[in-house]
Amino acid sequence: MAKQPMLKFVSVDRDMPEKRDANVRREDFHEIYAEYADQKAAEQASRCSQCGVPYCQSHCPLHNNIPDWLRLTAEGRLQEAYEISQATNTFPEICGRICPQDRLCEGNCVIEQSGHGTVTIGAVEKYITDTAWENGWVQPIKPAKERAESVGIIGAGPGGLAAADVLRRAGVQVTVYDRYDRSGGLLTYGIPGFKLEKDVVMRRNEQLAKGGARFVLNCDVGRTMAFEDIRAQHDAVIIATGVYKSRDLGGPGAGADGIVKAIDYLTASNRKSFGDEVPEFDSGELNAEGKRVVVIGGGDTAMDCVRTAIRQGAVSVKCLYRRDRANMPGSQREVQNAEEEGVQFEWLTAPKGFRGDPVEAVIVQKMRLGPPDATGRQAPEIIEGSDYDEPADLVIKALGFEPEDLPALWGQPELEVTRWGTVKAEFTTGRTALPGVYAVGDIVRGASLVVWAIRDGRDCAEALLADLNATTAVAAE
Repeated sequence: MAKQPMLKFVSVDRDMPEKRDANVRREDFHEIYAEYADQKAAEQASRCSQCGVPYCQSHCPLHNNIPDWLRLTAEGRLQEAYEISQATNTFPEICGRICPQDRLCEGNCVIEQSGHGTVTIGAVEKYITDTAWENGWVQPIKPAKERAESVGIIGAGPGGLAAADVLRRAGVQVTVYDRYDRSGGLLTYGIPGFKLEKDVVMRRNEQLAKGGARFVLNCDVGRTMAFEDIRAQHDAVIIATGVYKSRDLGGPGAGADGIVKAIDYLTASNRKSFGDEVPEFDSGELNAEGKRVVVIGGGDTAMDCVRTAIRQGAVSVKCLYRRDRANMPGSQREVQNAEEEGVQFEWLTAPKGFRGDPVEAVIVQKMRLGPPDATGRQAPEIIEGSDYDEPADLVIKALGFEPEDLPALWGQPELEVTRWGTVKAEFTTGRTALPGVYAVGDIVRGASLVVWAIRDGRDCAEALLADLNATTAVAAE
């Protein structure tokens, strides 16, 4: 009788891939976690309890078949594990790197709840697909039959690319339009290399291009190309622009030099890693080297900024957040990584204003947590008379993102939006008020996770295919 390959959580402890020493990793932008060796990946996968109701799967936005590919990994059947993983997730190696597993699959693992330490789902997911790339199991898309219908996708971020992948596999002709000179959206220009090295994104772009997807880059819809022109060229259009408008700060001195937006700062850093000419970086405007840096915000974008500033050689890096550690929206794993690398967190603090132009200090006011707000979280309250100055040469605003005014920008008043400015679209299908126009990802749900954008893109593509098939059937009658 074959030896039981699973249920080893009692005898085998949780063991993450080795993390590079903080003093070493803060000197470069390489990923901080090593890869599992084959034996270690199989061992960690074998800890899965194969429970009857897999909460890891139900709490994954993509409902990945996690217990199945963990078992296959434990049995050494890696190509099958990859195929099962790829069946529900367009970019498993990307999700394995950047998903907040502590809030999703791993945070809901049954053996975690019983005190044995969660299965290292994200690390195994990354390992499976990296192994698939190394062994040539990831192949260009080859539809069984090409179709005549054409779909235009505006936005080459995770939502748009996921939709493009599904549509190309079905043989639909796909053109992806994006404002940047490289595909990938925030995967390329927003997320730093120490979380997601850029060759991982570029090879997915290349796979789509080899699979027949057409990319029109440096295309800023509403400025360099009209939305109506795109719509006229295709049978359907998917809006997947994401949300890029940065939330702003008020207060005295808020317009001073040296106060910058997180997206501008991260984009400059990522462009530099590609070897691009970045005048704003070279001039020091978007470069933390030798500066006292203050980052305002508590989400994952703020974590990306503080950890980037450390690597650029900042003298000091402090993060101001108006709630406490337990109530911050960013990943606790990222906070720990940042602290190891030398970032100081100033909890229960918020900016009141700024001194100097260029900026010399942030006027900080201390906060306390009061009664819960409308979302159920404790609302921060100002402690009067507690203000102090925090010296700063560079202040980075990482307060989140809002949607651009697409109806005005694109000259499309019929494109319905919510009171938050997000595009109104049907749940799961992505259909909007405009015939043949769909919308997915952050432009519909607001700033959210990459994994949710992938889910939206895949769901929308399936709905769009059903609509195309229905139209074809009617035409044939």
